[in-house]
This record gives sequence, structure tokens and C-alpha cells, in this order.
Amino acid sequence: MKQKHQYLWILPGVVILLFFLIFPLLSILYPTIMPDGFSLSAYGEFFANSFNRSVFWRTLKIASLVTFLAALLGLPTAYYMANCSAKVRSLLMGLVLFPLLINSVVRSFAWITILGRNGLINQLLASLHWVNEPIKLLYTESAIVIGSLYLFLPLMIITLVGVIETINPEIIEASRSLGASPIRSFWDVIFPLTLPGIIVGSILVFTGTLTAYTTPQLLGGNENMLMSTFLYQNAMTLGDWQLAGVIALLMIVVTIIVMKALNAMARQLDKRGTI
Repeated sequence: MKQKHQYLWILPGVVILLFFLIFPLLSILYPTIMPDGFSLSAYGEFFANSFNRSVFWRTLKIASLVTFLAALLGLPTAYYMANCSAKVRSLLMGLVLFPLLINSVVRSFAWITILGRNGLINQLLASLHWVNEPIKLLYTESAIVIGSLYLFLPLMIITLVGVIETINPEIIEASRSLGASPIRSFWDVIFPLTLPGIIVGSILVFTGTLTAYTTPQLLGGNENMLMSTFLYQNAMTLGDWQLAGVIALLMIVVTIIVMKALNAMARQLDKRGTI
């Protein structure tokens, strides 16, 4: 009897998930597949439009690039932080966490003052006489990448620091004693052991970049629209809820595919299992 009643404890959580997550999601997705009977024509029409395809591929490109750069920059940074003294590590961790305490709108406006035509970078280039007129840095794909990387890099670093701290230092010392160079030791020993953290951090960064709205809107503008801003435009400005539902489902499917792909990659590189 006790085992039967144990399942009642999860009933409130299931009810909350159904009413506040599953049912609203189904109400958005239902019109995309059941306009006049079951049909996937809405998704065919989405990809038949060249503008829609460009927004879709631009989003995947930027999210993938930001994820790659976050892993590339985050792994050595996290390794250095994990091997610092406790006092220095606490200070560095505070510096990493500090941007997360600031609203994303404020952070995006800060980048506008840096990347704008009269921003800090253009003023510096002009003062050095490297350019004759301001170069366009704002409202470009590069601006979105920079802003998104600044936004989500702390998530990668925090995830990797927690994983690297669990690595036994004696394993690294053993590789060094066997003649492995620091680079070989890092690639053959440290990297495989940090792979679960890289996978988790990559999922967080990719999904965050894929779904972020404020940074792409403020730094990319309408000329470099991503799926998130495209979704908002169709839902809140144009009132096209069917197309908005199509975009939402595509973003969900892409997220699931990326998670499965990263886990499959982890299984190939690390036979110990998946996260």
C-alpha cells in the first residue's frame, strides 16, 4: 500500500506540468498540423520561402559558432580557475558570475556603445588613424555572436570548473611521469574527463543562443533576424499564430536533435557513457 501511495506525491507536479507547460504548448502547435485535418503543409510552406530558410540557417550558424567559441574559450579558462588557490578561485568565480547579475538588456546596450558608429572601437580605430570613416560593427551577425558569447560564456565556464575540480590530480601527474607533454596530457587526459561538462555546457549555450531574444534584436536588428525574433514578430506584431507555432516547433526539434547529437558524440569519444 505504501508503494502505491508514493506515486501520489508526484501528482501535483504532473498536474502543474500539464496545465502550465504541455497544454499551452499543444494549443500553439495544434493549429500547425491540424488546420483542416492532419497536414504538414505549414512546415513545407515555411521552408519553401527563401527568407524563412535564411533565418533558420542563420540561427543555426550563429548558435553553433557561439557554442564552439564558448567551449574553446571556456575550457582553458575553467582549467586555470580550477587549479588556482581557493582565494583566487573565489575572486575569479565572482568576476565570472557578475555579468549574470546584470539584466541582458543592460548588457546589450553596453555592447551598442562599444560597437556603434560612434562607439569605443570606432573611436579607437579613428584615433589610431586606421580607418577614415566608422566601420559597421553593429547590426551585423558578428555583433550577435559577440553579444551572445558574452551572455552565455559564464555558463560554460561555471559548468567546466565544477567538472575539472573533481579530476584527481594524481591522474595528471601520472601522465606527466610517463612522458606526456603538457599539451598531450591536456588532450589525452583532461579533455576526455571534462567531456561531460563540455556536453552540458554546450547544450546550455546552444539552447540559450537559439532562444535568446533581447541580444539578437538589439545587436542584430531586423536585417539579421533570428528564429527567436522572427517568432516574436509573427506572434506579437503580425498576429500570425500558425507561423509562430511552426517556428516554435522547429526550435524545439532542433534543440532535441542537438542534444541527441552531442550525447552521441560523447559516446564515441568517451566510452564510459553519456550524461
